[in-house]
Amino acid sequence: MNIFERIGFLTQISRSQRIVRRYLVVNGFDGALTMLGLMMGFLVNAPELAIMLNVCLGAAIALGVSGMSSAYVSEAAERQRELDHLEEAMLTDMSESAYGDVARWVPLLVGLVNGLAPLLISLLIMTPLFLAHQGVPLPLPPPYLCIVIALLLIFSLGVFLGKIASMSWLGSGIRTVLIALLTAGLIYLFAAF
Repeated sequence: MNIFERIGFLTQISRSQRIVRRYLVVNGFDGALTMLGLMMGFLVNAPELAIMLNVCLGAAIALGVSGMSSAYVSEAAERQRELDHLEEAMLTDMSESAYGDVARWVPLLVGLVNGLAPLLISLLIMTPLFLAHQGVPLPLPPPYLCIVIALLLIFSLGVFLGKIASMSWLGSGIRTVLIALLTAGLIYLFAAF
């Protein structure tokens, strides 16, 4: 059994696909809104490109590390607790069973998804900053392009949620964009003071 088959098996017996999916969306949304918020702040008071890049990169890395470590620690504790209860009920050591593997490997998977979702989404949103820093000509100032990318990714997350819930993918995508626009408006309003 290869690693992907093993991960599929472990997530299936532990019923953790929903947890992984939820973390992907929740922390992906956090990463996108964080970058959107930074870009809105940059529109009010535009610092140098290098400063924008460093601030966004710092936030992206912090979101990634925070997401990875917090999810791993909490999921590992919950999985170990479940394994302990199962061992008590079965009156046997199950650390070498598939359930022992779940207690060891599912927290790693959950942590990776929880950390990589905001990091990768943040890096995608920051692409215009990277390009501008390398001297690539862009059709709009980098923060505006970052905002467009953020809104497209937020819409995509909404579409994904709509498909999961078997509801209108368009309505779900629009709903998430409206949340993002409300957030952007609040940030712009308060940043202008």
